[in-house]
Amino acid sequence: MKLIIQIPCYNEEHTLPETIADLPRAIDGIDIVEFLIIDDGSTDNTIEVAKKLGVDHIIRNKQNLGLARTFRKGIDECLKLGADIIVNTDGDNQYYGPDIAKLVKPIVDDTAEIVVGDRQTSKIAHFSFFKKILQKLGSATVRKLSGTDIPDTVSGFRAFSRDAAIRLNIISPFSYTIETIIQAGKKHMAVTSVPIKTNPKTRDSRLFKSIPSFIERQVSSMIRMYLMYQPLRFFVYLGAFLTLIGLVPIVRFLIFYYMGDGDGHIQSLILGSIFLLMGFITFVMAILADLMNFNRQLLENTLERVRRIELGDHKND
Repeated sequence: MKLIIQIPCYNEEHTLPETIADLPRAIDGIDIVEFLIIDDGSTDNTIEVAKKLGVDHIIRNKQNLGLARTFRKGIDECLKLGADIIVNTDGDNQYYGPDIAKLVKPIVDDTAEIVVGDRQTSKIAHFSFFKKILQKLGSATVRKLSGTDIPDTVSGFRAFSRDAAIRLNIISPFSYTIETIIQAGKKHMAVTSVPIKTNPKTRDSRLFKSIPSFIERQVSSMIRMYLMYQPLRFFVYLGAFLTLIGLVPIVRFLIFYYMGDGDGHIQSLILGSIFLLMGFITFVMAILADLMNFNRQLLENTLERVRRIELGDHKND
C-alpha cells in the first residue's frame, strides 16, 4: 500500500524544513511513504529547499492559483503516482506529523474513506475566544448541511482513500475543506475524524485577510454546495415562504371585501398577488434546479469514469 503526503506550499522556505522533519517515513500497514510538494507560484526558495530535503515529488504552479486549486492539482498528481492513500498537510508545520499514523488507520482498516484530523480547537492557546466560537458554529453548520459528524470541518489535516479522491470534484477557488466534507456527505462516503495534536504557531494564516472576509467566503461556499446538492428542497422552502407571505394580504383583502370595504384595500390584493407570483416562479425554479441537479450527477458519473480510465482504475466501473 502506497501513501503520498502532499503539502501545498506558498513561500514556505523557512517552515518547510520543520514540516518535512516532522513527517513519518514508515507507518504500520503502509509499504511506501512518499512526499509531494505542490508549489503555488512561490517567489522564494521553497522548491530549492524541498529538493535539498529529499522530497520525492515536486510540481509547480506557474502563478499563484490559491489553496483549493493547488489542493486539487496535488490530488490529481498523487493519483497519477499510484497513491492508495493521500494525506494533505500544511507547509507551515501547523499539524503534528506523527499523527498521520492515526489519520490513515481507519482507511488502512477499511472502515473509512475520508478521515479529518480534529485539532480540538477549544484547547489551542493561540486561538482567540471569538475564533473558537466561529469554528464551533461553522462546523455545526457544515455537519447539518453534509449529514456528517466532523467536529473540525475546516481542518486541512486529512486523509483520503484512492476511491474517495477519484470521486471528489473541487470547484471552489477559495478552500477545499468545507466543500469536500459536504460532497462526501452527499455522496454517502464513509467520513470520520480522529483527534490530533498541533505544533506551536509559526506564522499567521494566509488563507484570509480578515475574519469578516473568511466568514463571507466560507458562508458562500456552504450556500453554493448546498444549492448544488439540495436545490429542490431550498427552492421549495423559499417558494412556500413567499407564498405564505402573499396569502396574508390577500386574506386581509378578502375579509374586508366580504365586510363591504374591499375598495379601500386594493393595495393588499396587489401586494399579495406579487408575492404569490414570486412564489410560483420560485416553484418553477425548484423544478428546473432539480433537473439540473440530475444532470450534474450524470456529468459527475461521467467524469469519474473518465478519470478511472485515465488512471487505469476499473474496479468500480
